[in-house]
Amino acid sequence: MSHKRPIMRMTLKNLSGAAILTGLLMSAACVYRMPIQQGNFLEASTIDQLETGMTRSQVRFLLGTPMVPLGFDTSRWEYYYYFKGRRLKRADERRVTVYFEDDKVARVERDSHLTVRPAS
Repeated sequence: MSHKRPIMRMTLKNLSGAAILTGLLMSAACVYRMPIQQGNFLEASTIDQLETGMTRSQVRFLLGTPMVPLGFDTSRWEYYYYFKGRRLKRADERRVTVYFEDDKVARVERDSHLTVRPAS
């Protein structure tokens, strides 16, 4: 009878080791991926409010501070938005560039998907 106890101890050790290993493997499959968001959130309806002739302060009020400050070229502001969610296959990226002449908006360039479609 004394030979059964070491076998049972060995079996309990193996079982507890297998349970710990199974728990580790299951927790590794549940990796949390944090969503990444950078830049200014740019909506097409907000960008449509930009008009030539607006001042820099009006643009800053509407879109916020530009993402990339350009040290030598103050005639344009770059706005970027990047969002990579857990369930998104591709990141959502948006770009808007505002060009100034005499501290007033001269023109605006934006990604094509930031164009508002007329209501039908």
